[in-house]
Amino acid sequence: MLADKNAPNEKAWRQIEKMCLSTNASAIPVVPDSEGTEINPFSVDALAIFIFRVLHRANHPGNLDKSSPNAGCVLLMFYHLYEGKNRQEFESELIERFGSLVRMPLLKPERSPLPDSVRSIIEDGINLYKLHKKSKIGVYKRDICKRESEMGEAIEGYSTWKCRLYLNSIQVPFEFAVKEVLEQLRAIARAEYAAPTSEKRKLGSIVFGAVSLPVPEILGLLNDLAQKDPKVGDFLKDKSLKSCIQKAHLTLAHKRSHDVTAVAKYASFLDQRVPVELAALLFSEKLAALEAEPGSVEGEKVNSENQWPHVTVWTGEGVAVREANTLPQLLSQGKATRIDINPPVTITGNLEFF
Repeated sequence: MLADKNAPNEKAWRQIEKMCLSTNASAIPVVPDSEGTEINPFSVDALAIFIFRVLHRANHPGNLDKSSPNAGCVLLMFYHLYEGKNRQEFESELIERFGSLVRMPLLKPERSPLPDSVRSIIEDGINLYKLHKKSKIGVYKRDICKRESEMGEAIEGYSTWKCRLYLNSIQVPFEFAVKEVLEQLRAIARAEYAAPTSEKRKLGSIVFGAVSLPVPEILGLLNDLAQKDPKVGDFLKDKSLKSCIQKAHLTLAHKRSHDVTAVAKYASFLDQRVPVELAALLFSEKLAALEAEPGSVEGEKVNSENQWPHVTVWTGEGVAVREANTLPQLLSQGKATRIDINPPVTITGNLEFF
């Protein structure tokens, strides 16, 4: 098991993905729970707690503690890493990459508001850091240093004993947080993890567009294949497909892999019935997916932006759903099997945004 407590950005996430692919290891992101804001997965309350904790620790291996001359600025830098993503987008991306997510409890749901003096100083710091990042000559650096000092003073000030009481009171007990994390990790290890249900959202925060397919028809197709082809039967015999396939969809475009415009272009087909032709089953030691091709709606062809359009039907423990994209490559390397569906089967579903 490899534990890395400092994997904050997409570059680190890609490195971890590569490590998992090359070693057959599994990665589980553990993130502090927070309601976030419209443009950041972490709330100002959460940032206040992070600053408070740093200002009350000593001898940190990375020198991010009360003796650090720029601890506040470093925390603002980390906070800025996720700028532009709300909580749902942030979690959806991690689940898409790694197949699961553990939420570490941080703040009590029922809590009194953050004191105005503390909130305003932190929000000023966030805004100054944004200006500093946009500036090419660092003209705001002095202001950030000043605001950084004020942030510490505001959190340490606010009548020191009163602030400590407040910030300690809004956090969940450490023992409770550890217990919750361990329970979630055990659930993932027992393959009892279910990803949070995606909700339909406004276009600006849509993550991907897909054709949702009826699970009973997908299960029926796989059962037919298992009866007709011994290789499929052997592969599926020890797998509980009903628990694996709780939802089935053909992804057309994903905001992270393509862009928002690529997803938005399917708006004219939203909630329309789209026929999907399933032509083959590809499977490896840890993955299985149906090769798929979307059809037409009222004479207009619906095309997928994915290089290999497919419907994922099974992943091994700890394997992210998105890894099904690698099946054609695994097939070319002799690490996967292809079973053609002859003749191809067409299943119709609704085009939806998630």
